Amino acid sequence: MKVLVPNLGSTSLKYQLIDMEGERILARGKIERIGSAQAVVITWDSEGKSAQTAAAIPDHRTAIQTLIERLGQIAEDRQAIDAVGFKAVHGGPRYRGSFLVTDELLAAMQEFVPVAPVHNPVYIQAMQIFRAALPGVPMVAVFEPGFHVTIPGRAAVYGVPYEWLEKYGVRRYGFHGSSHRYLAQRVPQMLGRLAAGLRLVSCHLGGSSSICAIRDGESFDSSFGFSAQSGMEHAARSGELDPFAVLYVMEKEKLTAAQVSEILCKKSGLLGISGVSSDLRDIEEAAAKGNTRAALAIDVLVYEVKKYIGAFAAAMGGLDAVAFAGGIGENSWRVRQEVCRNLAFLGIELDEEKNRLPSNDDRVISNADSKVAVLVVYTNEEIIVARETVRVLAEQ
Repeated sequence: MKVLVPNLGSTSLKYQLIDMEGERILARGKIERIGSAQAVVITWDSEGKSAQTAAAIPDHRTAIQTLIERLGQIAEDRQAIDAVGFKAVHGGPRYRGSFLVTDELLAAMQEFVPVAPVHNPVYIQAMQIFRAALPGVPMVAVFEPGFHVTIPGRAAVYGVPYEWLEKYGVRRYGFHGSSHRYLAQRVPQMLGRLAAGLRLVSCHLGGSSSICAIRDGESFDSSFGFSAQSGMEHAARSGELDPFAVLYVMEKEKLTAAQVSEILCKKSGLLGISGVSSDLRDIEEAAAKGNTRAALAIDVLVYEVKKYIGAFAAAMGGLDAVAFAGGIGENSWRVRQEVCRNLAFLGIELDEEKNRLPSNDDRVISNADSKVAVLVVYTNEEIIVARETVRVLAEQ
């Protein structure tokens, strides 16, 4: 079975076409600057050879049509894609797992647009476009909270009227499920041990960041809560904050709910603190030049990760491994170094040379004396989505 896995952003579209027999990538690519007359279209074939062109891609519909054309003229050979798997974000309490894309599923995603305003609209649109472009091709939505259904009630329930949970599904959902699931499987392989008995803290750090406590291969707790705006400070999203701070500023500034949502989703997080950029690379560069707000943004990020590691170690009754993934977790040795600094009391001893080693390979970066393994894992959400797609279709 050949599964297409598209990964959509507000102005980008990445994709992989995976032959699930051997889990071989047949083609992959990305389209950046969607909405521009000079969008960048890059493709790689199964041999890794790349080709880059510029094209007018005014919207996601055009981007998807371009993708399909690049994948072997699908109009003539529809067998080139047997299924499409989406990394969906929020479908509320009914859709915490992997499901066939139906009108009912799309309606549930639409209902939770106010909770996931950055993610749900673009995926709803994409699912509709793919359904029209590839009639008869089955499509599966792999919701990010699916991995977190094992979080116990004591870690999932908020201190609000219980009717909010019963009527509106207000609870801790957890997101980045495909990434954390991948690490839950990959880390035991790297350490040569079973997932059973392993207490792992998975740190997915990037434009969107989250920390997950994983015990016995299952999600035990997550920094994410009801929405993808919660938990850690993100690139431009707020992360956790006192709700009364929002109500107070709303009153002072006479802001509407829509205006506050815009601020919390697009003008907060690392961008809001630093005033420089939502990209950590720009923030690190500014901090190196003496920008104190940029330095503060990095300090906040590091502190939050460190705090969650300690909290989750306590919740799980100990700690065996910490894994870094995501754009920041995989590439910023400075962030990894600062997070692990002064955590020897937990058994974490970083190997500075291994940590700084430029490499694109999964690796252990703790030293030989460290009681807790520290790893860098290049997460693969696409393969998790593809596997879930195959599983759901097999069960049908």
